[in-house]
Amino acid sequence: MKILCIDTSSNLCSVAILDNTKLEKKIELNNGLTHSETLMPTIQEILNSCKITLKDIDLLVCDIGPGSFTGLRIGIATVKAFSDSINIPCIGVTSLEAYAHSIKQDGLICSTIDCKNNNCYFCLFECNSNFYTIVEEPKATSVDDVLNLLKNKYSNKTIYFVGNCINCSDFINIENLGIAGYNKFIKNNKLGEDILPLYLKKPQAQIQLEKKLIENSTS
Repeated sequence: MKILCIDTSSNLCSVAILDNTKLEKKIELNNGLTHSETLMPTIQEILNSCKITLKDIDLLVCDIGPGSFTGLRIGIATVKAFSDSINIPCIGVTSLEAYAHSIKQDGLICSTIDCKNNNCYFCLFECNSNFYTIVEEPKATSVDDVLNLLKNKYSNKTIYFVGNCINCSDFINIENLGIAGYNKFIKNNKLGEDILPLYLKKPQAQIQLEKKLIENSTS
């Protein structure tokens, strides 16, 4: 099964081709250009390099966030366009789950993504024989609340930390994104899904607008 993976959730524009769970090639760009400029040429480059076309792709896997609002929209829109035009099934994988798949040992995995001001996106997974289940649902919260939760409920468990917030500074490994998508696809009996962005908090622009509207209404 040929899998095309796309991640535009961060500053990196990452594209990969997998054969089932085996990485064939990946390209990761962090050159200061926007994803709208780099994504399509990068996809074409990797397809040419692997001597295949979109018609040879059996599954599309896309990072659905949390992450950059603009970046996520570009990646998801591209995958949906490919899926609709060539009838390729697609699977969405959260950034938090992609991070979690970097840990192969059994135990709890605390996956976090920095969202400024000592806050983070958070999800707690359990890995058991390379099978990942969600223990605490994804949410936006403070780092202190995450640490208190782990201390109060899971102090007797082995916990691995991944992500770019608590004691880590990782980027998502596009290969792990593809593996997570492949496993989800197989678990879904090889059925795709209608992918949507995972927004755990409002965009900053919307927050500022709502704040301004409140201030104007009370002045």
